[in-house]
Amino acid sequence: MRRKPEVLLLVAGQFFLAALAWGQGAYKAVPSGPVAAPEIPNTVEVSLETQGLLFENPQGTPLCEIWWRKGIPSTSVAPSSSGDVLYSGLSMGEFVGLIRFSQTTKDYRGQSIKPGYYALRYALIPQDGNHMGVSSYRDFLLLIPVADDPGPVQTMTFDQVVKASRLTAGTGHPAVMMLAPVSRNSKFPSAVEDDQGDWMLDVKLNTSGGLLPFAIVLVGQYQG
Repeated sequence: MRRKPEVLLLVAGQFFLAALAWGQGAYKAVPSGPVAAPEIPNTVEVSLETQGLLFENPQGTPLCEIWWRKGIPSTSVAPSSSGDVLYSGLSMGEFVGLIRFSQTTKDYRGQSIKPGYYALRYALIPQDGNHMGVSSYRDFLLLIPVADDPGPVQTMTFDQVVKASRLTAGTGHPAVMMLAPVSRNSKFPSAVEDDQGDWMLDVKLNTSGGLLPFAIVLVGQYQG
């Protein structure tokens, strides 16, 4: 039986409205230029990709801007064989990039982070009772004020990274950003929402071992 034209128009209109609703509230990853600020040491500036990424909220306001490091030392870009570690090819305390916040924000723990530039250092949270249930994965990036970071070529121990990152939060805890699995069929770079309502940035990092699919949660907090 053929449908009447007005019925077809109604169905088409419903699909159109559904598509509009689906597109609302989406964050975006937008290309930006090279880092340019007098407070950035030259050793940091020359280590970064010339193209950065702006992460914008649904109103088009930038939440942060990130520049990833060129040729990040990595032993592998293959998925980790460990169930609770995502990026085992990266070394503890490795400098992976620089992030800038133009306004006060919060880290994954809900701690207040002041506007400014911060080095991003890779770390694995300890397997102890103090950190149980924080995340299914142990991979995090810790934020260190760029003026207090020793520079890209120097790795840091876990204790060193934690101590330096406490300067960011101004508390007894480091400032942290959770890492996550890359979404299936993700386009790079892109903003992706997970099933918990958190938003992450999916990218491919330029490492010494090749391109590494990588995801960092930029909107979301631990609810424990």
